[in-house]
Amino acid sequence: MKVSGVRCQVLGILLLCASAVCAQVATNANEGYKTPEGRASVAKSLSAPDRDEKQKPGELVEAMSLKPGMVVADIGTGTGYMLPFLSEAVGPQGRVLGEDIFPDFLEKARNTANQHKLANVEFIQGSETDPGLPENGMDVVLGLDTYHHWNYPEKMLSALRRELRAGGRLVIVDYYKRPDAMPGGRAMQHIRLDAPDVIKEIESNHFKLISQHDHVKGSQYVMIFEKK
Repeated sequence: MKVSGVRCQVLGILLLCASAVCAQVATNANEGYKTPEGRASVAKSLSAPDRDEKQKPGELVEAMSLKPGMVVADIGTGTGYMLPFLSEAVGPQGRVLGEDIFPDFLEKARNTANQHKLANVEFIQGSETDPGLPENGMDVVLGLDTYHHWNYPEKMLSALRRELRAGGRLVIVDYYKRPDAMPGGRAMQHIRLDAPDVIKEIESNHFKLISQHDHVKGSQYVMIFEKK
């Protein structure tokens, strides 16, 4: 009976560990997204007039090496800030998929697409574990300032690996986990992993880093991975 009891304790510990692996990991970063009011506040910053100067979308699109006719996804599109830039880069023969898990953000992204008359943009409501993109259908997937919001990174990366074509690329743009990376030192609580650990996490899920550089010096990086 004692042996049986020990086995039960070991099993319980293993189950707790497995639960921890699958647990949500971005609680702090996602605090402001829990309510419609919180997301409305976030949306204002996502559509701020000075965002082009800070985000440098032209340089980002150039780094992504997009070509006419490609299929590209913007996961966690929010208000659809990047959609006009991606749409122009892939041209009328290409496709852009704007994905988000929140219907209110998707509605704002649709308004952005309508405002800019983006005929090659479509929308998908994904989940926290899978953006729901067409399987084996994507040339490039962009995660702009979203990786630190992923509650289930292993599941997301597994889904993206299915959804990217052979040789497809995952582009991650995010903040360094450093005191000066975000205003008020917020990155130290808001960002889950600094750049070296992001690389380790993504590469351990069957991707290979092919390039990395500063996007905003001391604040943001661009990493481009290819699926194995």
